[in-house]
Amino acid sequence: MLEKTFDPKTVEPRLYAAWEASGAFAPTDDPKAEPFSIVIPPPNVTGSLHIGHALNNTLQDVLIRFERMRGKAALWLPGTDHAGIATQMVVERQLAQEGNQSRRDLGRDEFVAKVWEWKAKSGGTIVNQLRRLGASCDWSRERFTLDEGLSAAVRKVFVTLYKQNLIYRDKRLVNWDPHFQTAISDLEVEQREVDGHYWHFAYPLEDGSGEIVVATTRPETMLGDTAVAVHPRDERYTQLIGKAVRLPIVNRPIPIIADEYPDPEKGSGAVKITPAHDFNDFAVGKRHNLPMINIFDDFARLNDNVPLEYRGLDRFKAREKVVAEFEALGLLRGIEKTRHVVPHGDRSGVVVEPYLTDQWYVAADVLAKPAIKAVEDGATVFVPKAWEKTYFEWMRNIQPWCVSRQLWWGHRIPAWFGPDGEVFVQETEEEARRQAREHYGHDVELTQDEDVLDTWFSSALWPFSTLGWPEKTEDLRRFYPTHTLVTGFDIIFFWVARMMMQGIQFMDEVPFKRVFINALVRDATGAKMSKSKGNVMDPLELVDDFGADALRFTLTAMSGQARDIKLSRQRIEGYRNFGTKLWNATRFCQMNGCARAEGFDPAQVKAPLNRWIVGETTRTAKAVTEALADCGFDEAANALYRFIWNRFCDWYVELAKPLLNGEDAAAKAETQATAAWVLDVILTLLHPVMPFITEELWGQTADLGAPRGHRDFLMTARWPELPYSLIDPAADAEIDLIIEAISEGRSVRSELNVPPAARPPLLVVEASEAQRRVIEASAPLIAQLLRVAEVRFVDAAPEGAIPYVVDGATLALPVAEFIDLAAERARLSKEVANLASDIERAAKKLSNPDFVSRAPEEVVEENRERLAEAETAKAKLEGALARLGAVA
Repeated sequence: MLEKTFDPKTVEPRLYAAWEASGAFAPTDDPKAEPFSIVIPPPNVTGSLHIGHALNNTLQDVLIRFERMRGKAALWLPGTDHAGIATQMVVERQLAQEGNQSRRDLGRDEFVAKVWEWKAKSGGTIVNQLRRLGASCDWSRERFTLDEGLSAAVRKVFVTLYKQNLIYRDKRLVNWDPHFQTAISDLEVEQREVDGHYWHFAYPLEDGSGEIVVATTRPETMLGDTAVAVHPRDERYTQLIGKAVRLPIVNRPIPIIADEYPDPEKGSGAVKITPAHDFNDFAVGKRHNLPMINIFDDFARLNDNVPLEYRGLDRFKAREKVVAEFEALGLLRGIEKTRHVVPHGDRSGVVVEPYLTDQWYVAADVLAKPAIKAVEDGATVFVPKAWEKTYFEWMRNIQPWCVSRQLWWGHRIPAWFGPDGEVFVQETEEEARRQAREHYGHDVELTQDEDVLDTWFSSALWPFSTLGWPEKTEDLRRFYPTHTLVTGFDIIFFWVARMMMQGIQFMDEVPFKRVFINALVRDATGAKMSKSKGNVMDPLELVDDFGADALRFTLTAMSGQARDIKLSRQRIEGYRNFGTKLWNATRFCQMNGCARAEGFDPAQVKAPLNRWIVGETTRTAKAVTEALADCGFDEAANALYRFIWNRFCDWYVELAKPLLNGEDAAAKAETQATAAWVLDVILTLLHPVMPFITEELWGQTADLGAPRGHRDFLMTARWPELPYSLIDPAADAEIDLIIEAISEGRSVRSELNVPPAARPPLLVVEASEAQRRVIEASAPLIAQLLRVAEVRFVDAAPEGAIPYVVDGATLALPVAEFIDLAAERARLSKEVANLASDIERAAKKLSNPDFVSRAPEEVVEENRERLAEAETAKAKLEGALARLGAVA
């Protein structure tokens, strides 16, 4: 017999260890099985499980468990990312705490050894946390982006792209983090709104005929100005185009140029151009062949390209000095306060500089073309499809991809420089030396590039490098292309697009057939979670408090495609109660002898109630199968919830009690076997979402009968394939009539505040002969569940009876002696009027474009939800009023 309650804290670790030890997470070696593979979006080796990981990995696990049970060779390949800058930061911080050392004090080799040491100790944290969530990855195939096999793939790709002229070295602007002294990607830049100033500076015309005023939020960069730009159709400056101004402080003449970039309506309409320190200015500089003067060093201190008194100054000290000098020269024309967006390094927290450096670039525009076509042609589809637009917008406007980073932790760029700067790009140093010998005619000293590759470069190869490429492995042949990628919208460009480009380039085939974009998890009010707000929900704490199954079901049920998930502890607690409901229903079945019968055939059951539940089970199996196959995770979870809680636990169990306790032995045995069969199907269908409680129930009920293979794990059981022929419309009509008679009667009692102790009769006023037979046969059960004195057939409802219609039959509850009908009518009318006012207010707000555009997204969504709830409540109360209006 089952324990009274399910204890996740003891059951979950026991079951997971048994699953993993059994090898059940590995794909079947049946050569006839259809392959179905997923590669995990590799979490950072520095990471720990956050609620976004919990959602993303729960959905992947639901999908892989579903396809595994459908008999496919299901591979969920796990691994972690070395996460260049993030990992280096962690270890540098530890060094500083331990002995006030920096990586430069240690030297490159010793520092990298320290990082490997840290990775060995702490790098598996998130992997173990994923196990707690129930992730059924094939851990025997776990990979790390700095594994030797993956490193070999990275080197081969870099060298191949270089030889195809798709990787090159260039001097361009990058996002520069002065704290880490490295270029960083756009994804690692955090845009923060800060208080600042616009300083208005006068630049005197070189011929002494006047001045031109420019405004800037970054006065220090004026030391690197190489032009002033005006719009070609700005009549104020037409006569100045082609002239020059003398750059104050630096005392260098710079031209006044015409370009479409300046906005005549903004400020003075004249813009200072600093090509080496602004992305827009860089583009202007390229168009006009302007000099590009870098005025900073790697630490964002001013370098030797500025006047002597500024050299070595921090950029913000230089700002103060520039403003003071302009004021002293009489050229400061004004200061205005502003609030503007300033880029910061998401790891370092310091202001990022647009910085002109020599870096390695990938010709992303060339690689993007076949990747765009693949989605246009449907070789890869996005779910929801709307995200294709985001993909196309990014890909069609793609810029050269900077792949070099000035870090020590990562894949070292396989490029070696000769004494005259000649570069030799090869997979090994030996090959580079051989190439250099051929070039120079003798051996020379070579120096390897100090930089490492952007983390996204190696993760772009993840779908095929993890399967063994460049070796022609059996896994690569069998599991590439992968089937589904589950990921967030924020890395469509940074990761999805790059995998598409590299997969097609090196495998001649898309890396995945489907990309499912999961939702963003927010707090219960719809606000984004952040540590500063104190609203972060730790998934591991939630697992401790409610069990992994409850969290998994919550995330799955709320994962509606591309919608935000408003997560609350109350919701998770509610789904834990759902698990408890199933546990209790299973105990009830055990106590009532519901055992699996050898050779049980659901098509042969006779009792209408059993035919009905078989049909309901079939419908649910069809709905869940179709939903999961289409990534309709929330639809699958909600279909399961409705069936298990409402149809099976609430109705079938209650309606089955007379059969289980009756004198008809054949009907009792059939009901016991049917209940056991339905439970098996329920456990199977629910397993991908709630694997622990279903596996435990499967194992705990294994000795009730001895069906084939039932002692095996549920996770390897076959998915149910039930034919529509199991649905019996006649049984449906019969049982649904009983259920609706009781449900609608309960609604009448609830809406009109009929006291629970009141026992009016249920009157059957009008019904067909078939309906009368059903109601008459089930009258005692209906009376018991509806809490009425009796079920009676009458020709007309008496005065004070509340009528309601069920499938064409008219029933009535005479409740006038238990409630004041006039008072109830007044109460309901007042509540309807109040709701109408709420609806009008919410609708007025939502129809106001100014409110919708200015209010935070969560506030707008909250108003929409409030409106929908009020409309539903109003409709329900109006129905109750209509019932009162029909009282005889």
